[in-house]
Amino acid sequence: MDPTYITPFIVSVQNVFSTMLNLPVQVKEPRIKTGAESGADVSSIIGMSGDVVGSVILSFPTETARRIVSLFSGTEVAADSPDFADALGELVNMVSGGAKAMFQGKKVSISCPSVVLGPNHTIAKQKDLPTVVIPCETDCGEMLLQIAIQEAAVAASIKAA
Repeated sequence: MDPTYITPFIVSVQNVFSTMLNLPVQVKEPRIKTGAESGADVSSIIGMSGDVVGSVILSFPTETARRIVSLFSGTEVAADSPDFADALGELVNMVSGGAKAMFQGKKVSISCPSVVLGPNHTIAKQKDLPTVVIPCETDCGEMLLQIAIQEAAVAASIKAA
C-alpha cells in the first residue's frame, strides 16, 4: 500500500472529529493488521472505487461509539437505535470523503457506508491487500482507523499475475 494514501485519512479523521464533535483525536503508532478480527464491537465500513480501490473502517468499543454518536447528534442515542448506525455511517462517510478530496489528480468514488454491530466481529478483506491499523485516542475512548486501499492499476496487475 502506498503510504501517501494514509496521511489523508489521519488528517481527515482529526478534522472531522475536531470540527463536528469538538473532539481531538490523538493518533498512535500504525501497524499492519494480521487477522480478520475487527478488534472492536462496532465497525463502520465504506468502500472506495475508481483510481483508488479498497475500504476504510472506523471500529469502536460499544461505549466509545455511544459517546461519540451522542456528541455527534447532540442527544443520548442507544446502541440499538437505527440512528446509532446511521450516525456512525455518516462519520466514516465524512472521514473518507475528506481523505479522497486530498488524493490529488485521482478520481475516486465512495460507497454507501455499512455498519456492523457485535463483539469481536470479523471483517473479510482481499488477501493480497494489507490493512493499516491506526489506533486513535479521544476523550470518549479508543477507536481504530483501518485502511486497506491501493491504486486501481496496482490491483489490476496483481489480479492479472
